[in-house]
Amino acid sequence: MSAPGRSIEGSVAFITGAASGMGRATAEVFAAEGAHVALCDIAAESVREVADDLVHRGLSAEAWTLDVSDAAAIDAVVAAAAERFGGLDIVVNNAGVGGFAAIDADNYEAVWTRALGVMLTSHQRIIRAALPHLRKSAAPRIVNIASTEALGATARDSAYAAAKAGVTGLTRALAVELGKEGITVNCICPGPILTGMTEAIPEADKATFARRRTALRRYGRPEEVAHMTLSLCLPAASFLTGVTIPVDGGLMARNA
Repeated sequence: MSAPGRSIEGSVAFITGAASGMGRATAEVFAAEGAHVALCDIAAESVREVADDLVHRGLSAEAWTLDVSDAAAIDAVVAAAAERFGGLDIVVNNAGVGGFAAIDADNYEAVWTRALGVMLTSHQRIIRAALPHLRKSAAPRIVNIASTEALGATARDSAYAAAKAGVTGLTRALAVELGKEGITVNCICPGPILTGMTEAIPEADKATFARRRTALRRYGRPEEVAHMTLSLCLPAASFLTGVTIPVDGGLMARNA
């Protein structure tokens, strides 16, 4: 039996939303595993600080400012990252935005447009830009970050839920389309995670929600999502594609 590798050392990973939360945790985990990480975020100063910190620790990283709703910017940054590191092996579509709005709210159209632009349309654009490089990789991997909101929704969150459900559909369709080339495409649906998006929720409310809704009775940490992302990107994960994996502390499994 041949043993597929369990290391991403030397691989090049393109990670969006890398300035904070799950994106930053993914960058740190991947860099610690020996990958070259191309970090992208609209928060220019913050993403540079993340890259500088990794480089200071002797790891391989570089930052780019990227608004993922800008198609031309995506093409330019993907090309620059591939040139800087000599190719691309892994794409992690992690960039996201929040924003609640009732269906009849005056700002609903704006919330809808932004949600789909940042969390769905950008995914296919980044994948399309990265494909020529992924096709040259020995272990090409795409991981899309969705949400448990794609699997069970919250009131006044329909734009976000629709975008994230679209990510799961895009993942399945591209897994089928790209499978013949050996490119795997998988999706992670994080549940309640301690990130900037949940920071404003009072601690007592978070504790109550976790106790009532999750099997583990707590919120997850960004690095716990990052390690699942890493698992999907290992060379050994070569026969896993088209799946949606909740990383949610048992939220989707629990009825009561």
